[in-house]
Amino acid sequence: MPNTPLGRGLVAFEAGMGLGFLALVIGYLPVLNQSFSRREVNISLLDARAGSPPTAAEMLRRHSHDRGMEELQQLFHEWERWSADLLESHLSYPVLAYFRSHHDNQSWLGALTAILDATAFVIVSLEGTCERQAQLTFAITRHTIVDLAQIFNCPPREPEQDRLPSAELTSLRTTLAEAGLRLREGSGVDQKLSELRRMYEPYVYSLSNYLRITIPPWIPKSSRIDNWQTSAWGRSTGLQIDDLSGEAHDEHF
Repeated sequence: MPNTPLGRGLVAFEAGMGLGFLALVIGYLPVLNQSFSRREVNISLLDARAGSPPTAAEMLRRHSHDRGMEELQQLFHEWERWSADLLESHLSYPVLAYFRSHHDNQSWLGALTAILDATAFVIVSLEGTCERQAQLTFAITRHTIVDLAQIFNCPPREPEQDRLPSAELTSLRTTLAEAGLRLREGSGVDQKLSELRRMYEPYVYSLSNYLRITIPPWIPKSSRIDNWQTSAWGRSTGLQIDDLSGEAHDEHF
């Protein structure tokens, strides 16, 4: 036991620091875990709605049935609130951005990118009732991407390759039209879509390079089945969600 006042003061300070550090850990880690869990719930739910990894093409195609527009509007509404929650939690605890999802083809950045792609396409191309909700969701999701890029000092960078060249855009429109969606077309529509993409793609690309997270394409590059259709012991027959109700569908894209 120290005999001098300075020594006793240092001992008391050291003991207090230990208790303070313990209290910080106890209070900090549960908050991180709760924020991470909230983030991952919607990412997992997106699996059956937009594919693995999620893409705008699959999201829109899978909502082309009779009540698809109502469900798509509800999905955009849920992701409007999810994006706002992610913005608040990741600005308060930036370390959460480094936490990976449980599957290598899922990530918070990939999910946000798919939502931005889908809402941008709906705003300019899709005739229906969910255009206004798409605008609201696009606004908060783009806000989230830009603010997080600023937090990590990631200035916008143009993608090295066009994520949606004209040939793929034509293929996307053809596939969605065949699925029953009514689309606007024309050079003005394509120009507006390009303008919306320039509002977020440079920030997404910069964050993906910094965090080493792969962002999804607009159109799935292969017929890889969804995560819910696989297990460690094998895979399903490749049926889609709609097939569970007895309605068969061909392989897409």
